[in-house]
Amino acid sequence: MPLWAQLEAELRRRLEAGEFDEGFFPTDHELTETYEVSRHTVREAVRHLNKTGLLKRERGRGTVVNRAEFEQSLGTLYSLYQSVESTGVQQDSEVLQLEIVTDSIAASHLAVAEDAELVLLARLRLAGGQPLAVDRAWLPRELAEPLLVVDWSHTALYRELARIGSPVPNQGWERLTPVVPAPGDRSLLDLRKGDATFFLERLGTNDGAPIEWRTTLIRGDRFRFVSEWTAGSRSSLQPDPA
Repeated sequence: MPLWAQLEAELRRRLEAGEFDEGFFPTDHELTETYEVSRHTVREAVRHLNKTGLLKRERGRGTVVNRAEFEQSLGTLYSLYQSVESTGVQQDSEVLQLEIVTDSIAASHLAVAEDAELVLLARLRLAGGQPLAVDRAWLPRELAEPLLVVDWSHTALYRELARIGSPVPNQGWERLTPVVPAPGDRSLLDLRKGDATFFLERLGTNDGAPIEWRTTLIRGDRFRFVSEWTAGSRSSLQPDPA
């Protein structure tokens, strides 16, 4: 193995062992002295750790450990609101759009006519006052029209659906893709050019009947997803057909 790859493996081992859990990471100079290698070797090893997302460069702080603040298990129905609040951090929302619309893509997922009227709820989701996600949900008008007068600053969509007596999703599917967001969403999320996000697509159903079509952009540096598995079990994440 090249010397930089050996150093990368050693630093990865220390990261996984939790040696840098406080977020501190040695400077390039400290690493050259500790491991008695060249600055080029250190920079190459750190560059690869940055590339894999274990480290990140921050203006004014240098290299720091990239620790996601929030974690969510895959394969279960969950609420972003509850995922954040369960950590003791307050989740607030700023409404970007709340109105009756038509949308052919959302309509196709909701199994309604292409020109059917839908309620669109678009929000900037904040965790601890800082941008976390841009969330857009489309619901059939007959189920969700009372939501047009809701104060969305500190509440959850499923909670409000239950409150007005509409069905709440109890089944569905979700697709997760890493993307670089469009300039408008990048600005809302306070990201730099080139920073990646998770792009979630969700169809929520109630006993098979479509309730919501949702797309969500979540900051990759603040949120991560975890999947549990056992030997011999079939993964709930299947590759797209070729």
